[in-house]
Amino acid sequence: MGIPGFVSIRRSLPGFVLLVLIGLLVAASPVHAADRLTVLLDWFVNPDHGPIVIARERGYFADENLQVEAVAPADPSDPPKLVAAGQADLAVSYQPQLHLQVQQELPLVRVGTLVATPLNCLLVVADGPIRELADLKGRKVGFSVAGVEEAVLGAMLGTAGLSTADIELINVNWSLSPSLLSGQVDAVIGAFRNFELNQMEIEGRPGRCFYPEANGLPAYDELIYVAHRDRMNPDLLRRFLRATERAVQDIVNDPDGTWTEFKGTARELDDELNRRAWRDTVARFALRPSALDTGRYRRFERFLGAAGLTSGEQPVSRLAVDLEAGHD
Repeated sequence: MGIPGFVSIRRSLPGFVLLVLIGLLVAASPVHAADRLTVLLDWFVNPDHGPIVIARERGYFADENLQVEAVAPADPSDPPKLVAAGQADLAVSYQPQLHLQVQQELPLVRVGTLVATPLNCLLVVADGPIRELADLKGRKVGFSVAGVEEAVLGAMLGTAGLSTADIELINVNWSLSPSLLSGQVDAVIGAFRNFELNQMEIEGRPGRCFYPEANGLPAYDELIYVAHRDRMNPDLLRRFLRATERAVQDIVNDPDGTWTEFKGTARELDDELNRRAWRDTVARFALRPSALDTGRYRRFERFLGAAGLTSGEQPVSRLAVDLEAGHD
């Protein structure tokens, strides 16, 4: 997501493993030490992470005897790698990315869902020349993350009889909407519909999204929690998911009240962009974070194989687990 101000923050952070502590630290009980759990976010704190913030603010982690440290990454591609290296308990990541990472033998597995619908989209200026996907032929398309975003774009273009060979791909780093508004590119892939669409509306240049799930891709979970397959502590993770499930129920039942609580945790969250993003994200949070839709993972795995992006279909059990299944 190309949110203003984050590029400068990221560029000030050297190194692969340098992480920025964002202050989501739940105080341990003075009598009984709480169990520590580290969660690496996919980005800086934003409404997508509402359940984690609200669970902290309302003491739900403390109720589960957890001391949760949430950390924003120096590079959004780092968290799954750091979990795979045993440097954190959980990472907020993406279902499409997980399929490719497991194919690459990273010891990762989905243990929960944060945002249960796609957020990614191919974004264009609403009053621009791109009216349908076929109009992208010969045009410039910006992206931030090689691999997954290019794969999604390739599948979407295929529905219009095009391929990535028919366009010019330009790495715009994290400057998605600015590169589109400046005319550097004609479209960007990887924009989030709850952020960049609102950002462009605020800028006075409305955008329009082409949705992956409506253009060649099966539906998928946008944001998931991934853990190390062999090193995870299922009990700690179940307690974390129970706490965030309580928070999701609060958010759904009282979106305005929880927004007020959320924005009060950091001054930079209290702005129009985050307010609109919160509104557009509430209905997308997973109501049952532990629950696993095996069909969804199987369909996406088959899609990747048919697209030539993976070799051999991996069983769902290698990709995702339901920690509550068979557990009282």
